[in-house]
Amino acid sequence: MKVLIAEDDRDFGNVLAQYVTISGFEVTLARDGKEAWELFNKDRPDICVLDVMMPEMDGFTLAEKIKEAAPEMPFIFLTAKSLKEDIVRGLKLGADDYITKPFDPEVLILRINNILKRAYSSVNDEYKISDTILKFNTLELISGKKKEKLTLKEAQLLRYFIMNKNKILTREDILTEIWGEDDYFLGRSMDVFISRLRKYLSEDKGIDIRTVRGTGFILEELGSGMQEKDEEEKTEPEM
Repeated sequence: MKVLIAEDDRDFGNVLAQYVTISGFEVTLARDGKEAWELFNKDRPDICVLDVMMPEMDGFTLAEKIKEAAPEMPFIFLTAKSLKEDIVRGLKLGADDYITKPFDPEVLILRINNILKRAYSSVNDEYKISDTILKFNTLELISGKKKEKLTLKEAQLLRYFIMNKNKILTREDILTEIWGEDDYFLGRSMDVFISRLRKYLSEDKGIDIRTVRGTGFILEELGSGMQEKDEEEKTEPEM
């Protein structure tokens, strides 16, 4: 899940971004309202955390623009003020929560998790291919007789493959979509994750994550008349 944090206090913003990142989210950090609006349109997060008092564009104005562009987008206001009129204004704009500074970053994580659970609970979190089911919201994978508990990154990667089954995905596309940037060292990490997914899916003979040499990968859903998984096509990462 992607979180956009708009916070003009550099030190506090860095702390929040680091804390949210180690809690399993992908974070984009903006230093003012204008930058936040540009990043929102570029990366389209799953939830926004907006400081009220920011240069270039305040949090209320930013929230109005976000709600106009994406009416269902959940967001949280952060403010150093506890004025009733500000809280009322924020809630009228559709804010899902309102946190007054100072606060423990753990409080923000709990609020984010609760809001995302409510916001996306009606969305189908199950992705099925062959005899494999990914339960994304609970990070559970059922493949054949095996059941695995995935990390968030593993679940995001497998979901991306399933949603693009039988389609060649370039290494660049995967890295940009799942890791946020195309980087050599992230590419080595991606290879490790793909090796793990192959191991998790090994009992399901109806699917195969195949390496397309010089290009990327493809998650194939194999028909009954197609050949067995070609182990020679798979490449393991160099550790």
